[in-house]
Amino acid sequence: QCLHKPLVLHSDNGAPMKAQTMKAKLEELGVLPSYSRPRVSNDNAFAESAFKTLKTEGFPVDGFATLAEAQGWVQQFTEWYNHEHRHSALRYITPSQRHNGEAKGILAQRRAVFEAAKQRHPERWSGDIRKLCLPEIVHLNPERDPVPQAAGF
Repeated sequence: QCLHKPLVLHSDNGAPMKAQTMKAKLEELGVLPSYSRPRVSNDNAFAESAFKTLKTEGFPVDGFATLAEAQGWVQQFTEWYNHEHRHSALRYITPSQRHNGEAKGILAQRRAVFEAAKQRHPERWSGDIRKLCLPEIVHLNPERDPVPQAAGF
């Protein structure tokens, strides 16, 4: 007798995936539902955001004819994503600019442009210029409350 692992469908906590109709269909098919946990890096919004970008940046509607074609597309997408795509979370610089040390200079130059524009036309500004700095440390799953450290550590 073979023992089979049950099929599992993992999804976010969105209403369509938790709807009674979907739950009934999963049960009928013998599929176990699984839902994202809050603040867990491998099932959170970071992956959702990456997939959204992947789907909206030319992913072929009809798929790929070969594995090599799919691998080539993913390679080109990765190059574009890291070296050309300006990320909103990175203040519209590329990941490669962030990693190779160019980000601070680019953002300083942008700050100078915004400050000069504000000086020329202060009536166009209701407050301070845009926030143009990047965090020094980024956490995928930041603690909500600081974790107390034992003495001596």
